[in-house]
Amino acid sequence: MVEAVKVEEHPNYKGVYVVELDDGSTRLATKNLVPGKKAYGEWLFKIGDVEYREWNAYRSKLAAALLKGIKELVIKEGSKVLYLGAGSGTTPSHVSDLVGHKGVVYAVEFAPRVMRELITVSEVRKNLVPILADARFPQKYAHIVDLVDIVYADVAQPEQASLVNLNARYFLRDGGYLYLAIKARSIDVTKAPDEIYRREIETLKKGGFELIDVVHLDPFDKDHAMVLAKYNKSSAKE
Repeated sequence: MVEAVKVEEHPNYKGVYVVELDDGSTRLATKNLVPGKKAYGEWLFKIGDVEYREWNAYRSKLAAALLKGIKELVIKEGSKVLYLGAGSGTTPSHVSDLVGHKGVVYAVEFAPRVMRELITVSEVRKNLVPILADARFPQKYAHIVDLVDIVYADVAQPEQASLVNLNARYFLRDGGYLYLAIKARSIDVTKAPDEIYRREIETLKKGGFELIDVVHLDPFDKDHAMVLAKYNKSSAKE
């Protein structure tokens, strides 16, 4: 447990907190849904009866996007989230904190070795549902996932936006939201990152997404951008 001087809710993002330490530095944090439990070696802070978890922007692209000033945090208490590319559960654990006991995070991961770590995180987080599956084939987990408010995608595959469009058609409610972490080097190492971002965003638009914001994640993640978009099913062309 690390000693904190002060904790205040972030002025722009509900459910996110700014923790001030005794050396004057600050950290992003979320309220810990399961006090005493860590997900990835993060710091824990306690103020009064409330425990907070450090949200490390060098480990989580969503935290990096918040520090880079993305327009909105649409994930809130009670949200249903489909998380594609959940990895070992670092960011999903913070999404779990944000949605709380009334929300749910469907966490899809393809790699069995990583899935073992994700399952460990989910064992104490009852709102986190680990799904071992390939996000290119949403029909294979359609019997598990309900209609969701938000799709969060962080998949190291080419055609990321097409994969998102496909999952949106299955699971995302009309008027729902998307966070897409675009990894330019995972898509095409021969093209400039900005060219990749533009191409992927155009694909999202064809799938019915209206762009709200894009932020580049440097210096936290090189050649990465986070896209926030809203889903309009009737405008989808593919």
